[in-house]
Amino acid sequence: MIAVIQRVINANVSIKGEIVGEIGKGMLVLLGVEKNDGDAEIEKLANKLCRYRIFNDENGKMNLNIEQVGGDMLVVSQFTLVADTQKGNRPGFSHGASPEHGEAIYQKFVAALKKKDVNVATGRFGADMQVGLINDGPVTFQFQV
Repeated sequence: MIAVIQRVINANVSIKGEIVGEIGKGMLVLLGVEKNDGDAEIEKLANKLCRYRIFNDENGKMNLNIEQVGGDMLVVSQFTLVADTQKGNRPGFSHGASPEHGEAIYQKFVAALKKKDVNVATGRFGADMQVGLINDGPVTFQFQV
């Protein structure tokens, strides 16, 4: 599983001009699911993101996690994160999950975050989505579990 996270002032995802998910201050999570991902990867990534200290404390240091700042998460599926870009001029997706497996893992990941009392908004798996955000910092990190 691969995730790119961005600390945001606000973010939204829309489909055909209709906003389907939006948050204020928090974290935008772009999530790519690989074919061998399962429950262990879901738990590891969900725990990491909930504990990751990327929000500023009163001294301007990244010392607070999403719960400590009362932030939200917007989770958007993005299969292109699992692309193999090492050779040629076209990405390969042989490491990516099948659509059925990818959607199941995506839904389980969202549920795992909600169990941790994080307010979560989502896009729609497999849809052609437009993502809008104001990156705060900018602060962006990549995780692979």
